[in-house]
Amino acid sequence: MGPWLDSITGWLTLHPQWLGLAIVLVAATECLAIVGLIVPGTVLLFGIAVLAGGGALSLSQALLLGFLGGLIGDVLSYTVGRRFHQNIRRLPVLRNHPEWINRAEGYFQRYGIASLLVGRFIGPLRPMLPMVAGMFDMPVLRFIGVSLLAGAGWSVVYIMPGWATGAAMRLPLPDGFWPQAGIVAAAFAILIGLSVHASLRRLPRATQLIAALCLLLMAALFIGYPYLNHLDQGVMALVQEHRGPAADRFAVMLTRMGDFRAQLTLAGIVCALLLILRQWRPALFAVSTLLLTALGNGASKWFFARTRPEVLLTPLHSYSMPSGHSSASFAFFMTLAVLAGRGQPTRMRLTWLLLGGIPALFIAMSRVYLGAHWPTDIMAGALLACFMCAACLSVMQYKQPLPTMAPRVWAIILPVCLATLGYFAFKSIPHAMLRYQY
Repeated sequence: MGPWLDSITGWLTLHPQWLGLAIVLVAATECLAIVGLIVPGTVLLFGIAVLAGGGALSLSQALLLGFLGGLIGDVLSYTVGRRFHQNIRRLPVLRNHPEWINRAEGYFQRYGIASLLVGRFIGPLRPMLPMVAGMFDMPVLRFIGVSLLAGAGWSVVYIMPGWATGAAMRLPLPDGFWPQAGIVAAAFAILIGLSVHASLRRLPRATQLIAALCLLLMAALFIGYPYLNHLDQGVMALVQEHRGPAADRFAVMLTRMGDFRAQLTLAGIVCALLLILRQWRPALFAVSTLLLTALGNGASKWFFARTRPEVLLTPLHSYSMPSGHSSASFAFFMTLAVLAGRGQPTRMRLTWLLLGGIPALFIAMSRVYLGAHWPTDIMAGALLACFMCAACLSVMQYKQPLPTMAPRVWAIILPVCLATLGYFAFKSIPHAMLRYQY
């Protein structure tokens, strides 16, 4: 793999005009049935994204090309499954490895549409599930809708880290940037790794352990953020260099979803619906998580009294640490993800948390992009929300697990949440953009 990857990236370095096509082809290959299991597309996609971040492509271009490539792979796989159905099993590679398709088929039959959303982030399932959806004659429009939604999140998760690495390597960043970035990245990697390990191993008090780890890292960040100045300044310089009108508009739409009024409305609607639908314990879990996160955020802001970045023409005068948008959005989406995973296998619960973290991360990152918060602000907000969520879940499940909510409950809650988020995202965009001029 090493020489092959070096030869491809070396050639693309000399011919950067082909980077866009390379992203599309590799993304399509990574999501293509059977082929995606054989070709190590993830590593190659990261390497190409690094080159793109070196100045050949903007972030929006790289994300769009990755999204289109993944969509092409999904559609081709779906078409093959719909055309040949069970005859696909006669292919020599699947006769030798029947477990590839059997696992995807069982996953699809068990979780339906949710399997396409969740399975997109599980390597062995990603290229096979669209083909299985075609084998079972899933309606085309329904498949396309789910694929568009899953592909957007997948593109960010798989393209952005490589692109950001390439962009960071190109800029004249402060001398202490990389050591500080390495320390922070290692700390979050340890947190995520230990949390996943404890969950998969079903260790006793795994949720309490996760809460303790989040609290420990949050405390370290609260104490150490003055010493992470190079990281904050470097990331802010990297982000501000790539601002543009189209991306500004998208970032404003995202940030409005995390505004106080939007999050308060969402929290009130979801908690009220849970109570109306007689989901007493889920409602208590949601209320406690969201309320305690909000109180913790407000108290922390006034205690640290950190000033905001001097980026906006009209500076925001409220305190910066931790980010209220970050803590509120992570608390809300993590709460939904925890409730969605009740009664499901551990891997499925973890994947729901991953899916819940994607929109929350988008909203949090919009604050750094718009110059309203430092990167350490949004990290602290996310950790605060995750700590509160894990702590409240531990208390709620002290004697018995939270119950599984019926599909009819989600059929009411999810459309209402999407409609509410859409309303706040598109409301008075021109006026909102004036606030974030730089």
